Amino acid sequence: MLRWALIFLVVALVAAVLGFGGIAAGAAGIAKILFFIFIVLAVLVAVGHALRGRTP
Repeated sequence: MLRWALIFLVVALVAAVLGFGGIAAGAAGIAKILFFIFIVLAVLVAVGHALRGRTP
């Protein structure tokens, strides 16, 4: 998921440089959403792993 966020970020940067403002804004919005979903999932996995602990 982080890979897709980075891809959309690069697309947004290239579109912005070429002057496609609408496409750049859309791609940046998608990249932001994917990045925050990735962060939430990473935190949930870390908390789940910490709560699970080690079994004897």
